[in-house]
Amino acid sequence: MKIVIAPDSFKGSLSALQLCGAVSSGIRSVVPDADIVELPVADGGEGTVDSLVHACGGARVEVQARGPLREPVTAVYGILKDGTAVVEMAQASGLPLVPEARRNPLAASSYGTGELIRAALDRGCRQFLIGLGGSATNDGGAGMLEALGVRWYGADGVPLPSGGGALAGLAGFDASGMDPRLAACRFVAATDVRNPLCGPEGASAVFGPQKGATPDMTQALDRALRQWADVIRRQTGIDVLALPGGGAAGGMGAGLHAFLGAELRSGIDIVLEKAKFEAQLRDADWVITGEGRLDAQTLSGKAIAGICRKARDAGVPVVALCGSLELPAEQLDDLGLTAALPIVRKPCDLQEAVGRAAEWASEAAAQMMRLLQGAKRR
Repeated sequence: MKIVIAPDSFKGSLSALQLCGAVSSGIRSVVPDADIVELPVADGGEGTVDSLVHACGGARVEVQARGPLREPVTAVYGILKDGTAVVEMAQASGLPLVPEARRNPLAASSYGTGELIRAALDRGCRQFLIGLGGSATNDGGAGMLEALGVRWYGADGVPLPSGGGALAGLAGFDASGMDPRLAACRFVAATDVRNPLCGPEGASAVFGPQKGATPDMTQALDRALRQWADVIRRQTGIDVLALPGGGAAGGMGAGLHAFLGAELRSGIDIVLEKAKFEAQLRDADWVITGEGRLDAQTLSGKAIAGICRKARDAGVPVVALCGSLELPAEQLDDLGLTAALPIVRKPCDLQEAVGRAAEWASEAAAQMMRLLQGAKRR
């Protein structure tokens, strides 16, 4: 029996790689000779570097960068065997780097993400995959671009301060100082959202509140990004307001496209492509996937949706393990799941659920194998 284990992480509990190990252990406790392929996945957010380094070979590179509030942080990017640099913007510009009481997307900057790109340039990388997800910022990637040489000015010609709020006063920019090495680079941005830059479905309205934005701040941020987009259109002719996915990572999708020519693609599609997922499906009997919560967001481009789409095309059934299940049976059918199994064994608090996630995931995988083995004997 060949089983492909391809989960996303259980955020705040298990990495995708750790979850692979737990599930594999549970399977082997019942079917010791199972042919198991471990393919930890991500959708462009947390875990993208580790998933791709694991699948493709390569190395993790640790660097010092500036966090969302310009404080020093230790961040990691990946260099794959083919020389591609994999940069998770959340490594230097992510929400977990900012204590809840200090979260303020008016002030948060993506400068550190630009520092990671610059570090990869110094290592000779010219192919870049930028994972968009988990951001603390709402600055359109202006901070990232500043780190790469772009200068942003107000009407008085004075450089603007950091943060999404300052973009409301943007009058123009000077890109003549951009790192010349960027001209030889190709950028792809990996995202699991298609939200536009502005408006009721835009970066500020949809994602601003989870970054600490109040209703008044959300409106101010939306106006600021619209001003930023107007200036970009006036100086370059590029309209980022109409770009699907331009609102990803606080508008960084728009900034990457306008200044670095980035192609915006589904994060899970990129990861599955590089991991040669379709080739692994050809003789597979089952796929086991998983994520912390199966909910409405799972249906809209998250990792499990991409896995189910590929597996359905190959005729391979998929079972998902999850921490909590919030989708009714008909939506699980629409997704392409044969079954979804919550791993939590009993009523408990979040601390216990997080602490025992590996144990319970392993037990759930073992129970699944016992069921399959019993059905097979009949």
